[in-house]
Amino acid sequence: MASRSARAEPAAGPPERKAAGSTDPAEERVLVGEVIRPHGLLGEVKLEIFSDVPERFELGAELWLTVPGQAPRRVRVAGLRPGTGGALLLLEGCETREQAETLRGGRLEVGLSEVPEAPEGTYYHHQLIGCGCVDEALGPLGEVVAVLEDGGGELLEIERPGGRRVLVPFVEDQVAEVDVAGRRIGLRLPPGLLEACET
Repeated sequence: MASRSARAEPAAGPPERKAAGSTDPAEERVLVGEVIRPHGLLGEVKLEIFSDVPERFELGAELWLTVPGQAPRRVRVAGLRPGTGGALLLLEGCETREQAETLRGGRLEVGLSEVPEAPEGTYYHHQLIGCGCVDEALGPLGEVVAVLEDGGGELLEIERPGGRRVLVPFVEDQVAEVDVAGRRIGLRLPPGLLEACET
């Protein structure tokens, strides 16, 4: 178990064919991509992808798009191709650079019901965020507010009482248990690690 945590939405289970997707605007959603900036003159945008599900951005796939300052809306993929430093995405109805500019910073999401179950022993980032962390020796530490990747594995960013934050490795020898349903992560941190990692 080199990594207990999974990316925002990794591949798991059989390939999905849910082009229509969830249409319930109130359903909890999971981030699968973020618009970085416009690309070219024909409506394409540079996209950072947070999903390992290949069909997520296939032609005709539908996603939720949330642009800062705007209400979430459904969009349909009209094309995706490789680009330098990120994929290049084209959405239906976006045909000019000016239209693409209005998508800058937009978050592309899918309904939680469309996310396949994580393989046993791994967890989606969204499952860990909001969990309370309790160390075997130190007791309650705070709540997970982010899961970060540093190249050597995942780090839990835990908000401590008073607003202080600490980054702790999410590795097998320091994780006693993960109870997603109970919103709890049990830790066994080495002595001194908490003080050394606190920001």
